[in-house]
Amino acid sequence: MSALSKLFNLNDPGWGRNNKPGDKRPGRNQDGPPDLDEVWKDFNQRLGGMFGRKRSGGGQGGGNGSAGGPSSRGFRVGAGVVALVAAGLWAASGFYIVQEGQVAVVTQFGKYKSTSPPGFQWRLPYPFQNHELVNVSQLRTFEVGFRGNARNKVLQESLILTDDENIVDVQFVVQYRLRGNGAPDYLFKMRDPDEAVRQASEAAMREIVGRKPMDFVLYEGRTEVAGEVQTLMQQILDRYHTGIQVSTVAIQNVQPPEQVQAAFDDAVKAGQDRERQINEGQAYANKVVPLARGTASRMIEQAEGYRAKVTGDAEGDASRFLSILDEYRKAPDVMRDRMYLETMQSIYGNSSKVLVDTKDGSNMIYLPLDKLVSSGAANKADNNAAQAGGAAVQAQQGRDVPATGSAPSVGSASGSGQGAQPYSLTRDRPVR
Repeated sequence: MSALSKLFNLNDPGWGRNNKPGDKRPGRNQDGPPDLDEVWKDFNQRLGGMFGRKRSGGGQGGGNGSAGGPSSRGFRVGAGVVALVAAGLWAASGFYIVQEGQVAVVTQFGKYKSTSPPGFQWRLPYPFQNHELVNVSQLRTFEVGFRGNARNKVLQESLILTDDENIVDVQFVVQYRLRGNGAPDYLFKMRDPDEAVRQASEAAMREIVGRKPMDFVLYEGRTEVAGEVQTLMQQILDRYHTGIQVSTVAIQNVQPPEQVQAAFDDAVKAGQDRERQINEGQAYANKVVPLARGTASRMIEQAEGYRAKVTGDAEGDASRFLSILDEYRKAPDVMRDRMYLETMQSIYGNSSKVLVDTKDGSNMIYLPLDKLVSSGAANKADNNAAQAGGAAVQAQQGRDVPATGSAPSVGSASGSGQGAQPYSLTRDRPVR
């Protein structure tokens, strides 16, 4: 170790100066900085001395050559030190650090050996083992049908044929990451796994869109199409053991090709007008049909009520007629007069004036029934007032006469003949 420290002692002021006793040749700067050429030459001489080689000009130092001659012990020490340093450096080359979110795939003679988690790790040095770091937490993203924004289209990727033989321009984005144990498959199962994911996404999108009509893809079916594409992509990638997990498939834009955009807009407008008219007709039908149904129901109910009324009246009249018929059969004359009187009563009950023709002359008798009715009502009111007054007088006398006495009688309303005499009308009889 002393020889090694002496050899590599960088604090030695003689490095690069080739200082020798009594050397006063020009160009030998004793105090200035060392010359690079001299430093390299001095290093080579000292290294050669460790392995037993003579320094250039070593014979000038002594006659027996012991100062600059080969030394077997020094050679063994130098070789051991170099071998130990080389072995330490070779063993230290097996240490490596795995960052958080990464894993290290260790291979032994080129074959997969193990997977190392994040942290400070060690493996057998090269060429026995080697490792490769793989980022498993990174969310990888690529675009299909465009680059950067929707204007930078890639038509060979975006134009897809639908089930109804139309062409749509589909632009979508795919996001994926590696599974926790998928790093070996990602490295060794596929030659270019990222390109494989891109090709799988295009194939899945063309297959799914090829099964759908154009209107479904353009309008209401975007979310459904994206979900089916993601499922199919995952099935394809799992079949090839890529170790990749598809996170998201997002459709950014779906539209017809630019060459037919104007015609397609006209067709869409016509379809919207058709839907609007259908909706208006449906709204009108929803308004008119219930109203008509209500009117019909009301008319049916009225008809049912009228039928029930007429039927009930008819049945009642028939029952009444049968009852009268029974009585008529028992006494025909009496029932005839009774029916006549009831009929006349019903007729004259609604009339205020009656003219009666007489057999003796041309004069007609005028009966003011309205006056008669009003006078009869007045007489009835007077009779009621008289009865009330008599009751009051009787009550007053009852307070003056002893309890055993009898109250004087009060005349009734019918004694004076001031009331209207009743008129009766009978068949073949004069009117009184």
